Formats: sequence, C-alpha cells, structure tokens
Amino acid sequence: MTKGRILVVEDDADISNMLRIYFSGQGYDVQVAPRGSQALAMTRQQIPHLIVLDIMLPDMDGYSVCKELRTTTRTSHIPIIFLTQRDERSDKIAGLELGADDYITKPFDIEELRLRVQGAIRRAERESLTDPVTGLAAGRLIEDQLRKLLRSKSWAYMDLRINHFDAFNEVYGNIAGHEVLRFVALLMNEVVETTGTTDDFIGHAISDNFVIITAEPNAQAVQQLLTKRFAEEVGSHYAFPDRQRGHLLVPQPDGSDRKEPFMTLAIGIVSDTTHSFADIREITELAAEARRQAGASAR
Repeated sequence: MTKGRILVVEDDADISNMLRIYFSGQGYDVQVAPRGSQALAMTRQQIPHLIVLDIMLPDMDGYSVCKELRTTTRTSHIPIIFLTQRDERSDKIAGLELGADDYITKPFDIEELRLRVQGAIRRAERESLTDPVTGLAAGRLIEDQLRKLLRSKSWAYMDLRINHFDAFNEVYGNIAGHEVLRFVALLMNEVVETTGTTDDFIGHAISDNFVIITAEPNAQAVQQLLTKRFAEEVGSHYAFPDRQRGHLLVPQPDGSDRKEPFMTLAIGIVSDTTHSFADIREITELAAEARRQAGASAR
C-alpha cells in the first residue's frame, strides 16, 4: 500500500530522478513535473498528498505556482515544501507567507527531507485536512466549505456514495478497496476539470462517501458525466470471472454465497436556488436524502 502521492516540481533531472527513486523506495507514489505550468495541470487532474516545489523553474517561479495552488479551491489544502538554492531569510518568509508548509535549502539531507515530507503529510491527516487514502480535502475543510455556502449564492452541493463498496471490500480486501477510492478521486477531478470551474471543491467525507461543491448551473453536467464514466470504468476493478458472471459472490458463514451487484455511484444534489438553509446540517441531511432517493431509483 502506498504511503501517499508526492509531486516533485523540479527542472534539474538529476535531482528529480534522485527524489523519484528515493521516495518510491520509501513506499510513495512519485510523479515529476519539470515546469510549473505542467505541475498545475497535473495537480488539477490528480490531487497529490504533498508537493515538493523548487522555486527556480524555467517557465514560472515556485512562488507563482504556490500562489495559484493556494488560491484554487480544489488544491488549497495540499501541503507544500519549497526546495531551493536560496538561503535568504526574506525568501523563506515570502514562501511561508504564500502558504508553504516548510522550506528546505539545497544541498539538502535526503533523510531530513523524508522526515519533513512524512511530518507534513501526517500533520494534514491529524488535523483532518486531508484523507490519507485519496489526498482529498477531508473533515474540517469540508465543514469550512459548508459554512461558506451559507453566505454564498447559486451553488450546488453534491453528496456521492459508492453503492455496494462494502461487498467489494469484503471480497477483494482493503488494498483493492483503496484503489477504488483513488479511482473515484481521480475521476472526480477529471470531471470537474472538464465541466466545472477552479472554484469548485472536492472532498472525501468518509470511506465510500465524497463531496463536490460546484456552481448550480454546472451540477447536472457534473452528475451525468460522473455517473456515466463510473459505470463505464468501474468494471476494470473486478476479476475476469466476476465480470463474466455480472455480479459478485460474497462468501457467507454457512458456506453459501450471497449475490451482490457491481458498484454504482449514487449522487444527491441540493442547491440554494431551490431551498433555504439555516445551518450546514440541513445541507448535508437533505443532500444525503436526495442521494438515497437517487440510489433507490437506480435500483
């Protein structure tokens, strides 16, 4: 099981390859971007658990990349560690003021960087900022976004749940289950990138439950594309015999097998254009009820 996904933004091939090899050996999934613009595009497609960001890049400096990440709702929570040759106090302060979580100067001790990476990821998880499996915004950040909705206009809150996920997890195990959760997180990012805006929010509430906040006019398009793509692509997570059979067989204590359908995605949507809300619980409860009704209609 991977410890998390790290994006290394570094144009020096020797350094980026060294970091990729080292952190891959430590159990992380490592991606490399040699340019700031490429890093921003990759991050919008797939949220990393942490970014190691060089300040000196060929197309835009690391400060600009950090500012863009921090001012984009979907990426604002990602821990960032600056990596630079500069050792000036003013440079460090500038980076930290932009929202970087840490700062390390070249030449660096790889063990020290490992501990800083490990600490930043654990701190984000401990403070309920990110989900340890998907890297998406979690608990406290979801609550903060919900409170913002009470002061906003023309928004849609989407409650997503993977139906029959528990049965899949029971048969295939937690590692396969985590792959499904990461697949959904990636799918959500791709769909929102296609049909939403940079102000949209994506969160992982708990286990098989996710959240999207988007502009109300975009909600139906997001829902339709997500449902369509999930149905088309989720089959790849099942073994060939199960795909041939068309359902899952879950072993029972008495030696029999219980039939379970393949996973589906149920989505409930609520909006301030159709309802008035006094507190965040009303939003989440109404969205969950809409999602349950959508699941029942699909069945």
